[in-house]
Amino acid sequence: MTQSDVTQILGALERGDAHASEQLLPLVYEELRKLASAKMVQEVVDHTLQPTALVHEAYLRLVGNGGSWENRGHFFAAAAEAMRRILIEEARRRASLKHGGEHTIVELPDDLISADRNDNDSLLALDEALTKLQASDPESYRLVMLRYFSGLTVEEAAQSMGISGRTAKRYWSFARAWLQREIERK
Repeated sequence: MTQSDVTQILGALERGDAHASEQLLPLVYEELRKLASAKMVQEVVDHTLQPTALVHEAYLRLVGNGGSWENRGHFFAAAAEAMRRILIEEARRRASLKHGGEHTIVELPDDLISADRNDNDSLLALDEALTKLQASDPESYRLVMLRYFSGLTVEEAAQSMGISGRTAKRYWSFARAWLQREIERK
């Protein structure tokens, strides 16, 4: 799969080509599956979602809504965001069942969320902080999405965003500190 293959198909999908979705899935499926598997490793053992289901749900949300993507990197960032939202919805559902809708904030470790990434409350606190970061500093938020949720390196994220690696490192440092502080306030 080349980046231009995916980008061309994304353009066809945006133009309403009915066959573009069928062409896109085989090209991006394995990468989406790896992304979903990485995310599921961080989830609780008794999680009802499986990586395949997460990929399918995210793909349906992305393609089913007739989205518009600039390029392959933008598509995978949107996929990572869709997966994150699905996992957040699942965590909220489980928290609602477990705590009657009450959320308890837990500590945030160096890696953005607690060492016990299986904790629904920690995931919800991170989501809340990310929502605030998106409103406060959209570029840093986008970098976090590409680095943390898409698994891109600083250089790959910088390239996807069209910024220098040095700027990306500065955004990353800022975002980590900002998120840490925001979650500790809770």
